[in-house]
Amino acid sequence: MSLNGALSTASSALQLFSLGLQVTGNNISNASTPGYVREQLKVYPTAPYQEGSVLVGSGAQAAGVQQVLDRFLESRIYSANTDYAASSTRYTSYTNLQSLVGELGDQDLSTSLNDFITAVQNAANQPDDPAFRNIVIQQGQLFAQDVVNLRSRINELRDSLSGQMKSLTDEANSLIDQIAQLNPQIGRLEANGLDLSEAGALRVQRLNALNRLSEIIPIRVNEQPSGAIDVFTSSDFLILSGFSQHLETVVAPTDSGVAEINVQTTSTKAPIGANGGELGGLIESRDRILNGFIDQLDQFVGSVINEFNKIYSGGEGLVGFTDVTSTNYVNDTTAALNQAGLAFSPEHGSFEIQVRDATTGASTNSKISIDLDGLGTDTSLEDLRAALDGIDHITATITSENKLQLKTDAGYEIRFQGDTSGVLAALGINTFFTGSSSDDIGINSVVANDQRYFAASQGGGPADNSNALALAQFIDQPLSQLNGLNIDDFYTNMIGTLGQSAAAEEALSKGAGGFRDSLLTQREQRSGVSIDEEAILALQYQHNYQAAARIISTVEQLFNTLLNI
Repeated sequence: MSLNGALSTASSALQLFSLGLQVTGNNISNASTPGYVREQLKVYPTAPYQEGSVLVGSGAQAAGVQQVLDRFLESRIYSANTDYAASSTRYTSYTNLQSLVGELGDQDLSTSLNDFITAVQNAANQPDDPAFRNIVIQQGQLFAQDVVNLRSRINELRDSLSGQMKSLTDEANSLIDQIAQLNPQIGRLEANGLDLSEAGALRVQRLNALNRLSEIIPIRVNEQPSGAIDVFTSSDFLILSGFSQHLETVVAPTDSGVAEINVQTTSTKAPIGANGGELGGLIESRDRILNGFIDQLDQFVGSVINEFNKIYSGGEGLVGFTDVTSTNYVNDTTAALNQAGLAFSPEHGSFEIQVRDATTGASTNSKISIDLDGLGTDTSLEDLRAALDGIDHITATITSENKLQLKTDAGYEIRFQGDTSGVLAALGINTFFTGSSSDDIGINSVVANDQRYFAASQGGGPADNSNALALAQFIDQPLSQLNGLNIDDFYTNMIGTLGQSAAAEEALSKGAGGFRDSLLTQREQRSGVSIDEEAILALQYQHNYQAAARIISTVEQLFNTLLNI
């Protein structure tokens, strides 16, 4: 009986060591396979049996082939992937935005605005010289075009983010499908945990899919006893008990009227927000970085338009108007002007309008009060029209587009002076710039087509440069809407903040990348294949196999001895 037991034990050992060599060979062949997890043969001693009064061991048995994997470390890697991907995406958006702004070059907005102010200063030195007046108009057009071009490029960058979001959504859905298909395959091969072996190759495929999915969106993984996994994102499930749902892009309107792409789950409609991953980084890049910069740019450009026009509209050119229509409209002609939907709100104050006989040169001035103190009945566009229409030689009407139009009798012209209410700038009467933001800034066609309308004076004749001097200094005036900063300082702070935010995001991205790399190093040390270690293990299996074979040979000789007695 003892010889039979020894033979059985040695025979089992041969099978065991052969299996060990196979596992080691598989590890070596996959040493360069991306994401491969080292496999290990699990061995346990078999139950002993009684031989007379002695308990004798019956050898060893393979418990299964399992991956050497720290699942807690994997969950930390998923989280690190998510954080790094989000930060890296945001940093890329910052660098792209900085490249568009181009403040280190000579085509930036600050240079363009300074060139415009320089042209105004030169025109102030020669207020009646048509050449200098034309240069002001040209530089103003260049500045407005530079603003519109910058805004257009930022819009294109925002559109490209939407395209990336769609591509990432499709990739995430493909990964979800891959994981959902691998789940039952792994479960069948692992026989629902009846043995201790793992479907290593399929688990590697699933692990790689999970790692990539964690770079796109934040995920949390829960493995079931069957070997299948449930996958959750920050807001909902993606795979749960054999059921899966995809992501989808939806078009959502915004306050600005520009539609934006958002992402949600297909079944539960749970939003995938800016919670991390490449998708979250894109959403945050659009909503916080690009839209935030656009808001600041609009604030800057709106201040340039309004403040320049407020000064400009109180001056006059070399000729007066015989027919002028406001460039801006109101939503309600009977509402108070500061509540009528104008982009720039007028204030309580007044302005003067001068009616001049072009033949005799005789003129009369009329003061128009703008009552916006909130007491009693405030001035509406209809009230303003009636007040202007009551002046001799002026016909005031409201067009079908809710714009104010002024016409003079033949042989008369009108000029504007001393507007303390800002109503002329708000309505767009006797203004230089049109529009209200970086999206629609332009030059008033009246002055663009005829330099004589450029309002360099404040009523002192062709040589009067008082309005041009005031216009040349408009960017130096502190403004309440800019938190007490002047236009120049606000722009400088805006660009400085962009640079600081980009630098901070770069540091954050490097830190997140370093942390993720350290986790990947830990994973490689634990789960990666070392050729040297596997070679040593192969030699051990070889020697063990030879020893087991020697036992079989010895038992055979002993049996032959018994048979020959």
